[in-house]
Order: sequence, then structure tokens, then C-alpha cells
Amino acid sequence: MSIFTYINEAKLPTFWCSGCGHGVIIKALAQAFDELELPTDKIVIVTGIGCFGRSDDYFMTNALHTLHGRAIAYATGVKIGNPDLTVVALMGDGDASSIGGNHLIHAARRNIGILALCANNRNYGMTGGQYSPTTKQGDKSATSRYGLPEPEFDLAALVKAAGGSFVARSTVFHYHNLVKYLKKGISRSGFSFVEVMEPCPPMYGKFNELGSAPEMIQKIREEVIPLSRWKPDSDRKPIGILCDVDKTSYTDAYDEVIRKAGGKDGN
Repeated sequence: MSIFTYINEAKLPTFWCSGCGHGVIIKALAQAFDELELPTDKIVIVTGIGCFGRSDDYFMTNALHTLHGRAIAYATGVKIGNPDLTVVALMGDGDASSIGGNHLIHAARRNIGILALCANNRNYGMTGGQYSPTTKQGDKSATSRYGLPEPEFDLAALVKAAGGSFVARSTVFHYHNLVKYLKKGISRSGFSFVEVMEPCPPMYGKFNELGSAPEMIQKIREEVIPLSRWKPDSDRKPIGILCDVDKTSYTDAYDEVIRKAGGKDGN
């Protein structure tokens, strides 16, 4: 097989802006599927609304294009309906952490067996560059022209605190590590969250004078540090596997409730 078992080559190049990291992320996900040798008919890609919400257009798998902020809610229903499926919710930072924030923390708390992949470009890129919950404090956007007074959400820390069993952070620069984290997240039975830091040159980059896409990627690279060298007082974000624990998944726990109620195995 190859990544084009999972990616619709006829739809390339993608419609995203020059320098956007979304294409890198969907290639990494397709490579993870390929290396795990997953059958396409056993994969469901669930998306919401936003730039990254268009990702399902490029996959040769089952797809469910849903409402803004509701990708995880629909993905939860798919997984409960058929636990044998590999279910991946693809979201931008606004989709995942603003209108969809409640779904994110409760999916982590329940340990529902899906992979939530968040492409974090720190703004609402599709609708004009408004600030999102992950916009850096002090940075400018279409709705914070003089600098954002609010602190940003640390999404990986939030999901870990909410109970996610696998949490990782990477960047579009650290491609091979990203593939590795995606493979591990897909293979887990519980809730997995992978955050990917990426540039948005036409909006976030423009408002903050961050330069070209390569320059923005270099700046993102300088913002992060491997977890092995990270210290709590560091001003850089840790990248790597931030949480990896074994816990009973929601579907397994729910099966036990059904068994106790007499709905399985005749008991």
C-alpha cells in the first residue's frame, strides 16, 4: 500500500493557502494509516467546520462532515455504534477548544476510543483571522488589533487533566515524530489527543508580521522543546508524548454495564 491508498490523489493539490500546514498533517495521518496497514473501509474521518474541516475531502475512507465544534460528539456516536472502527476527529483549534471545548474534555473524561487530532494555527483562519482560545497573549488578530489580553489555553495540558489516556504534541516541522504519535494514538483503545502546531501565514502571520511560511515554521520550532529537556518554568512548550496511561475505555466499560443488565451473553 501507500499513502495514496488513503489520500485521493485526483484532488491534489489541496485548496489550502500557500504555506498552510494542513497538507503536512493529512499526509502524516495517511502515512500512519499506511504503516498500520488499516483497511480504508474500517476508518471513519469526522470533521467539523473551518479550514481543517475540509480535510475529509482528501481521504479515501469513510467520512462524516459535521457541525462546527461537534466533530467529537459525532465521532463518539460512531465509535459507540461500532467499536471496531478506527475513528479520527479532525479539528482546528477553534473547532476543538472554543465551541467544541466541552465535547473535548468530556470525551477525554469518558476515555472514548477515538483519536482527536487538533491542527493548531492559533486563529480562525477561514473566517478572517479572529483570535481563538489558543492565540498567544499579546498577539494581534482581526479581533484583537492591539494585542490579545487573554492567556491562551494549553490544550495538551487541558486534555491530560480531563483524563485523556494518550496526549502528545508535535509540530509540522517534526514530521517523523508526528507520524509516530499518530500511530500510537490510533492504536490505543482509549481517548487519544494529538496537537500539531502549524503556521497560518495569510492571517496569523500577516497580523503579527511573522514573515513567510518557512520563517513561521522556524519560529514554531524555536517555541517548543522536547519533553526530556523541558522544565516547568520554561517559556517553551514541551513536545513529545505528554501522557500515556492504560485505562479502561468507555466502550469496554459500557459493554460491562450491558452484560450486568442482561443484554450480553444471556447473563
